[in-house]
Amino acid sequence: MLRKSILTVLVSMALISCAGTAPATGASGQTTAPQKFAFGLWGDMPYKKAGDDVKLPAVLHSINQSDIAFSMYDGDIKDGSSKCTDDVYTDALKMFGSMKKPVVYVPGDNEWTDCHRLNNGGMDPLERLAHLRRMMYATPMSLGQTQMALEHQGKPGEKFVENTRFLHGGVMFVAINMPGSNNNLVLNAKSCSNKSARKAAQCDAANAEYLERDSANVTWMSASFAQAKAQNALGLVLMVQGDPGFDLPETEDMDESQAPGVSGYRHFMSQLVQQTEQFKGQVLFVHGDTHYFKLDKPLYNPGKVLPNLTRLQTFGSPSLHWVRVTVDPAASQIFQVHPVTVEQAKN
Repeated sequence: MLRKSILTVLVSMALISCAGTAPATGASGQTTAPQKFAFGLWGDMPYKKAGDDVKLPAVLHSINQSDIAFSMYDGDIKDGSSKCTDDVYTDALKMFGSMKKPVVYVPGDNEWTDCHRLNNGGMDPLERLAHLRRMMYATPMSLGQTQMALEHQGKPGEKFVENTRFLHGGVMFVAINMPGSNNNLVLNAKSCSNKSARKAAQCDAANAEYLERDSANVTWMSASFAQAKAQNALGLVLMVQGDPGFDLPETEDMDESQAPGVSGYRHFMSQLVQQTEQFKGQVLFVHGDTHYFKLDKPLYNPGKVLPNLTRLQTFGSPSLHWVRVTVDPAASQIFQVHPVTVEQAKN
């Protein structure tokens, strides 16, 4: 999805408060406290049409030289106005293969949902999603030179394999395929055919796919929260690609979260609220799609805070930077968010 205009960019260095921490049990049977660690967040790059290819190496080098345990990539391995040919996915695998630490990838709209666009080659999004699942999730392991095992909702290459989770350092990490472009929900005949090669039957198939995947996503999220509770997780990090739309505090007479263009996210987000309310730990909700770093508490609404949920929106093209998150189980605020601005080599 192309970058949406926003009224304000909140660049907050606020630390995220957390509920009480739980001890872990070591191999000897003795109780040991989880150790401090860091992980990285990045996505929405490279966009070749924005000239990102020359910027990307500095970002990869910055992440590779850091002390993170792993990184998570929140979708969009190409720009939204280029063809969805097979080389897009093989190039992405090469990019992730250059990373020293494990990489957890979740799909973005540019690599499947938007492939119906004429300037994307007029390809079938559902065929591209099937191809993406086979290419990017061929094994149960993460991507990267050093790999780690992930739990998947589906079998390798099959439906919902892209929905993953793993426990690290007392925190549950969950990745879910919820992309931009309204989560693949087609609202009407006009949006179906606008600048698109789609026919009515393909849009009907897209909406059927949306309903099936949305149900699977909610099931995976709910099960992940249940597992986090069972394992006394300190917190839960949930990553998707799409910006689900939030009510902005600057527009008192308008609730942007109710706009038709983000209606495909409302069911999932309502369930996320319920799960967060029943979770004692802190929830860090991570997404890309809008390309501006933002850290805030947009739920329930601008006037009423859901205290244990924080939204982190990552950088994206043409601002090629990343975000480092430190998890400190000994601190009262376990998630500490640090945007990392990457200096580019001067010509």
